[in-house]
Formats: sequence, structure tokens, C-alpha cells
Amino acid sequence: MAACSFRRSIASQLSKVLDLPPENLIKSISAVPVSKKRHVADFQLSIASVTEDSSTDCLAQDLHLQAQKLAERLKCDAVVREISAGPGTVNFTINRELLAKTVLQQVLKDGSQYGVKSELFSAVPRQKAVIEFSSPNIAKKFHVGHLRSTIVGNFIANLKVALGHEVIRINYLGDWGMQFGLLGVGFQHFGNKEKLKSSPLQHLFEVYVQINKAAEDENTKKLAKDFFRKLEEHDEQTLSLWKQFRDFSIEEYSQIYKRLGVHFDEYSGESFYHEKSQEILKTLEDKGLLQKTIKGTGIVDLSEKKDLSSFSTVMRSDGTSLYITRDLAAAIDRMNKHSCDTMIYVTDKSQSNHFQHLFQILKLMGYDWAERCQHVSFGLVQGMKTRRGEVIFLEDVLNEVRSRMLQNMASAKTTKEVEDPMETAEKVGLAALIIQDFRGLLSSDYQFSWDRALQSRGDTGVFLQYTHARLHRGVKFMMGITETSRKRKPIKMNFPPHFHSLEQMHGNEQLTDVNVACLQEPDAISVLQHLLRYDEVLYRSSQDLQPKHIVSYLLTLSHLAAVAHKTLPVKGSAPELAQARLCLFQAARLVLASGMKLLGITPVTQM
Repeated sequence: MAACSFRRSIASQLSKVLDLPPENLIKSISAVPVSKKRHVADFQLSIASVTEDSSTDCLAQDLHLQAQKLAERLKCDAVVREISAGPGTVNFTINRELLAKTVLQQVLKDGSQYGVKSELFSAVPRQKAVIEFSSPNIAKKFHVGHLRSTIVGNFIANLKVALGHEVIRINYLGDWGMQFGLLGVGFQHFGNKEKLKSSPLQHLFEVYVQINKAAEDENTKKLAKDFFRKLEEHDEQTLSLWKQFRDFSIEEYSQIYKRLGVHFDEYSGESFYHEKSQEILKTLEDKGLLQKTIKGTGIVDLSEKKDLSSFSTVMRSDGTSLYITRDLAAAIDRMNKHSCDTMIYVTDKSQSNHFQHLFQILKLMGYDWAERCQHVSFGLVQGMKTRRGEVIFLEDVLNEVRSRMLQNMASAKTTKEVEDPMETAEKVGLAALIIQDFRGLLSSDYQFSWDRALQSRGDTGVFLQYTHARLHRGVKFMMGITETSRKRKPIKMNFPPHFHSLEQMHGNEQLTDVNVACLQEPDAISVLQHLLRYDEVLYRSSQDLQPKHIVSYLLTLSHLAAVAHKTLPVKGSAPELAQARLCLFQAARLVLASGMKLLGITPVTQM
């Protein structure tokens, strides 16, 4: 990693002056964010992070004075060309030729591995993680409320896999409970087997709406209870109907997941654990953790003083299990089955108490690994409407975003070049949804806006896709490769033989024939400086599992690349300069594509 070699070089010199091991200094040296207003150094050392007196009493002027004194003791060398003191920092500017050559060589060599190979991750142990996300309720159309869990869980899984961790993606379906008693009765009254096969979830939704009208009727209640009791007793006919509901649901969900670019290693569900949850209740009783209330319900006291100021209900008065009991059984089963290092649950923040209770009960049961379980929560999306009004189903949102993008593309001049407008509109539309969702803290609620999400300028997914397509098209065009034939055509520029495909400049390919040192313009330097920061951004997202750091980084990269694309023309430049600029744009495109893929976005090459 380019940034690593520079950090190490700076740390090596600092270690001699400060008499500290270089390893202790590397994490205190960070790449400086690019500023539009002024030219900045490449790296900075925070004085507060290396001084003995890091107390709050240490005044800003003292830190500034210490920074000045340290800067005076350091010397420029072949790597660092300038050292200066800032407010509480020592700033380092890298030799410009070395910056261009090292960064571009590293990006083009590592390709999609750029950033993840950084030594920032060397101390992070490779782990096995189980991630539970999406988790819709079967026999219902995929609700838009499950979109956030699906894309957030997918991002966390993608990031962990990219960083070398082993990930098991689990979809824990809501496939058990009294509502299936009501639905079963509804299907016996209003169901149609042909409709169930052709449009299962829409038909079951209609059945549910009809039977719900009679839900308060005592006879309906009794029939629903009887149906669910038969289900729990494994009555063959009842179980067969329930299984059809489940299988058809998964089949239809798979189509939605395909559109979202999401996959699962395991489909699980509450139904797997309704029997095992009885074993959980017995274990809780044996351990003296289960208490009975006057009403006959089973609770677990979670209060520190054991005064029931905090408790969790784990059993109904009739002895049947609850959602949390099934979750306890599922957690224990997963740990036994996968022996994972961490378990991550991705749901909305309204379930925070549920997971707090879940982890507390597991700990009381003697499972210390409960401390390695984590709930990643997110806020609610408000105002997601289609042209027809309030939206309920995710499919409607995906269709709407695709049709709006098709409309926008049709009014743009470049659309005639696109081979498959429908597929491109789908990918660009999904990018728009993901970026609008990931721009802020996950725990925040946000107001959805079609106009804001689909802008082609500004901080949107459409702008990221547009930038990627433009960089891809520019590089391909200048190398004389057409989108359709992918064959080289003779061009007037005198490129070295190996330069015909920047796409393949991975592995051991070197930039020996390309003089990237001529990239000295401020706009080229800004792109290079920004590429330096990628590993730090990945590291930050890996620590707090927030995608917003990567989103912010990619949007800035796109803006910087767009400016450079205007001010640093390839066409009409001297061959040497044209080659160097092509390398710069290709590096920017590779990092942009890698980051987009982590977020769950498929980069488009035409738009």
C-alpha cells in the first residue's frame, strides 16, 4: 500500500527523534483530507497523540509550540520534501514524483485489493462472522421496511469479506406464529391454488386482507388457534400448506434479492426453533433463571439488584415460546454450528431493547460469547412514495426508480450508446437508493426524496455511476477500444506496446514505460492525495461498520476526478503526458469501482 510505505518512512525518522518504536507512531500519522480552498500537505502527525502530557490542560498554544520544535528537529529526505508545523500537528509533504509513481503503481498493481492490503489491518485478526440481515416475514410481499436491513447487512458482509474475514450470511425468516393460523384459515376460505402458484405473495396478501376483516370474530379466532395448534403438532395437511407458503415466498424473495445483488448462505427461520425453544425454557428453569408471574407468564430478571426493575418475558401463560425464546435457541444453535467469533444482527433501532435483553439472557445462561454479539441498528425511512401514492412493497420502489432513471436517461444525449437501457437504469437506480440511504449515520431517520436521490449532479449515486461510466469510456476511447468489439484500433498516439489495456495492468505489471512523474498539476495532485487516504477510510468503516465514511470518500473522489477530467485533457496532449493522465484516471476509476462494490453497487460502464 502506497500510504503505508510513506507512513513507515515518516515514522522511521520520527522514531529516532522521539525515541519511540516506529510501530507506535504509524497510527498517529494520517493522510490529510484534500481541501478545495488550499493546497495541503500529504500526511500529518498529531502532537497530542505522541506527547506524554495528553491531558486537557495541555493548551493549544503549547501543542503548537511542541509541533514547531519537533518540525525543526526533522529533516527532509528522498521521500519527504517539506516539513511544517500546524496547529498541534507536524505536516509532511511527499516528493511529488515519488507520490505519483508510488500511488499509481500500487493502485494499478493491487486493483480491487488496493486499500484492503494495508498494514493498518495487519493487527486485526481474521475472524468468522455470522451476519443476520433482511429477515422478511413469509407469506407477505417484501415490505419496503426491509430494504435498509438488506442493504446494510450486505454492505457489512461485503466489507468483512474484502478484508479477509469469513462470513456466513443468514436470512432469518419470520415464518412462525399465530398469524399463520389466521392465514391458514383465510386460505381455506378464500384461497386459490392457481393464484398461489402464479402470484403467491400478492394472492396471500389479498387473502390476509380478507380474513383480517373477520379477525375479531370469536369463531375465526378459534379456527386460527386450531390451525396453528395443528401446525405445532406437525399435522401433515396443515404443515404441507404452510410449507407451500414458505417455499413460494422464498422463491419470490430470491427474485428481489437478485435485483438487489444480494445473496445468502443460509435461509433460516423461527420455525426451525419452535421446538428447541422449549429446551431453552427448561434450561432457564434448571439454572433458576425462569420466574413465573401471577398471570402464569415466564420471565427472566435482568436487574442488577434482582428487584425485577428490568425483566424479559420469555414464555406465554400457556407455556408456549415467544420471539425472544426462539432467538435464544437460534443464537446458541448458530454458535454450536459455526463456532463464529462474532454474530451481527442488522435490524431497525426499535429492536434495540430486544437485542439488549437477548445478549443479557445469554450471558446469564453462562455463554460468555454473548459479549461478541452485536446489534447494528438503523433509523426509519420516511416519505417513500411512488407516483401512485404511499409505497408498501419494495418491488414497487425498484420498479419506480428504474422507470424514473429510464426517463432521465432518455432525455440525456448519451443514452443512444447504451446497449441495455433497462439493466443500466436498474443499476443506476439502485445506486441512487443506496447512496441516499448510506450518506448519514445509520441510526438516523431520514426523509426520502426522489428528486434528491436521482440528481445527476451533486452527492448522489447517479453522480457516482456517471463518473465511473465517464472515466471508463474516456480510458477505453483513448486506448482505441470500442465498447462493442473490445478490439484495438490503430490510434495516432504513440503508446508503448504494453499500454494497450490498463484494465489488465494488475499483478506484476510495472509503470516503467510510463512517466507519471509529469503529473504535477494541482488537480492531479489532489486526486493522488485522495487515493492515499483510501485505506484509512476502509479502516474507519471496518471499526464502526458505518458506510458513510466510504460514501463520503467516493463522492469526493468523483468530484476531484470530474475536475481533473476537465482540466487535464488526454486527447491532444503529448504522448508522455497523455499516458500519465490515463494512468491517473484509470487508478481513480479502479478505486471508485472497488468502493462502489463494497456498498453493494454494480458500477456501469455506459450511461
